Amino acid sequence: MDRALKPEPLRQAIAGSVHYDPYLRPRQQLRPGSVIRQRMDFLLLMPGRRRIVLEVDGRHHYAGDDGRADPQRYATMVTEDRRLRLTGYEVYRFGGAELVHASTATTTLDDFFDELLAGETRPHL
Repeated sequence: MDRALKPEPLRQAIAGSVHYDPYLRPRQQLRPGSVIRQRMDFLLLMPGRRRIVLEVDGRHHYAGDDGRADPQRYATMVTEDRRLRLTGYEVYRFGGAELVHASTATTTLDDFFDELLAGETRPHL
């Protein structure tokens, strides 16, 4: 897709798809089919009941309050990712460092959404 033609319509389409998912509940209110974590960075509800979770991972995703790696915190996060995937969500993670600089962040996100919205899967990496 030509970058000169798509930025504003693509951003509008994506912005119109970002939603809160009412099936997310805190642990004390769990019911069958709900997930443990209440907060997602972004949730896209797309046509065809396609649910896409976008996460931007900063240090708080893998480190404790002291800034040191916290294997339990990381394990909890990946466990929830698996649960989300098994219930039909697509989960995509970005490292916070990928999105620090506006110019590279724009390219990274444009390329990602081009592939995501094209609906094609790669035959290999």
